[in-house]
Amino acid sequence: MDNRRDSKCILLIIGGGIAAYKVLEFIRRARDAGFTVRAVMTEAATQFVTPLSVGAITGERVFLNLWDRDDEHDIGHIRLSREADLIVVAPATANLMAHAAHGHANDLATTVLLASDKPILMAPAMNPAMWEHPATARNHTMLDEDGVFFVGPNAGEMAESGEAGVGRMAEPSEILDAAQSVLATTGRAFVVQRALSGRHVLVTAGPTHEPIDPVRYIANRSSGKQGYAIAAAAAAAGARVTLVSGPTALAVPRGVMRIDVETAAEMAAAVDAALPADVAIFTAAVADWRVAKATSQKIKKAPGEAPPDLALAENPDILKSVAGRKRGRPTLVIGFAAETDDVIAHATAKRARKGCDWIVANDVSPKTGVMGGDFNTAHVITATGVETWPELPKDDVAARLVDRIADWSAENTAST
Repeated sequence: MDNRRDSKCILLIIGGGIAAYKVLEFIRRARDAGFTVRAVMTEAATQFVTPLSVGAITGERVFLNLWDRDDEHDIGHIRLSREADLIVVAPATANLMAHAAHGHANDLATTVLLASDKPILMAPAMNPAMWEHPATARNHTMLDEDGVFFVGPNAGEMAESGEAGVGRMAEPSEILDAAQSVLATTGRAFVVQRALSGRHVLVTAGPTHEPIDPVRYIANRSSGKQGYAIAAAAAAAGARVTLVSGPTALAVPRGVMRIDVETAAEMAAAVDAALPADVAIFTAAVADWRVAKATSQKIKKAPGEAPPDLALAENPDILKSVAGRKRGRPTLVIGFAAETDDVIAHATAKRARKGCDWIVANDVSPKTGVMGGDFNTAHVITATGVETWPELPKDDVAARLVDRIADWSAENTAST
């Protein structure tokens, strides 16, 4: 192996899950972006993609066996880990996460992970029941505390028929974005001491789309800009940020793990799966209602017929649910209140009703241009009063809010 290479090197550990087929596209994208990619495959991974395919796309030898005499004559697993700039594990199966969390080293992949002093990015992929299992949640928390970065999993349909939920591996483009962000924001020991270093911040953003039929849905005018700006500011402050996003056209902020959802129910599931978090900020404009029975076929308009009656059902109240948790409640829960009249009064009542710590209120009546625009006027309502900020770009509102969170976090950490 040549240490004099000019490009950054990604060591890709391929786990044994059906999502392994996606790593071929990730390798192609990473090489197009100028990375050298070397691959380690678990034995199970070879059941889903072949070493020949992986080697053809990386242009490098594929490493399979801890006991390979040629590779290990000079402690090859140490060289593999040390000569990489970043280790990416994709798919990170429940089994691989468990072995890594508990320091097992029973094959080449897990030995490389244990021997590494470089940043590690995992892209989990598994059945939703496995992702939500308490054992996986404990392993995820342990790895997070050890400094491992994560991208995904996303919500959606699984490979298994009839299975859906949070567990899909992030798309190759998302993994590459996350890899570039990790390399841009971390050093050799991947510890950056900034205002929110070591904190996990969960942000929801954007609208939700509640289907009426396959082509129509109930939605709102939220652009997601304020939530994305907050996620970016929190990442810049050193936090590990999970962004649960409804449908938007916005790019993933650097250093942020985004989970894409469409409906309120999907957002609620993704939020539950992303916990625990130190701070949760709910900027998403979640639809209050959904159609009780969405049709599987497009509703046709016929001459002379009355419009269809759409019976509505109430969506889950994500903010109230998280704020009211008996166990695993984030230390600081922040809601947003988009109001069109009596902004502070309505937002103050919402804070009490939802049980959150802070509410950020804004006037979204049409004359303000806030909904979908680039500026915002925020009122931060806490148990001790109301703080009103002038009209500011949404990026500046985000920076102010994150600064306030950092101050609060420092004060509360000091007091404990």
